Amino acid sequence: MLMEKATTVRKEWSAVVDSVVHEKPKFIKRTRDKMWFSNFETMEEILKIYTFTAKKFIEDDGSVTLALNEIDLVENGTDEQAARLELGEAILQYSADYYADYELYTHAPNRKGHIPYIFKALIMDNAKEIGDSIECQDGKN
Repeated sequence: MLMEKATTVRKEWSAVVDSVVHEKPKFIKRTRDKMWFSNFETMEEILKIYTFTAKKFIEDDGSVTLALNEIDLVENGTDEQAARLELGEAILQYSADYYADYELYTHAPNRKGHIPYIFKALIMDNAKEIGDSIECQDGKN
């Protein structure tokens, strides 16, 4: 099948890495464990369909609050750009926390669905870029 044995991968590590970086991802099997090994460009392509969306609320003081739909995060800023940056920073921080405690988060039923968004944010690794990518829809106060 498509699976390469872990012992073969270990013996030919440099060649496997070169192949993954320059050619295609690899499927690897070690006993009952199955893994997928790819480069960032492939992951970015796979994660393109996942977008950050938020409801936008204009507060009484004129500030803007953004409530992320995919993850329960809410941030406020003096204007939409400030709120986007705050939310981008919050997404990146949550993603770092999630990854640091991956086993805990992925076993929580209400957080397992966050996985693609976590990896998207970690690969982007730029709070401003994350904030700028958020698709905002008007919310109702």
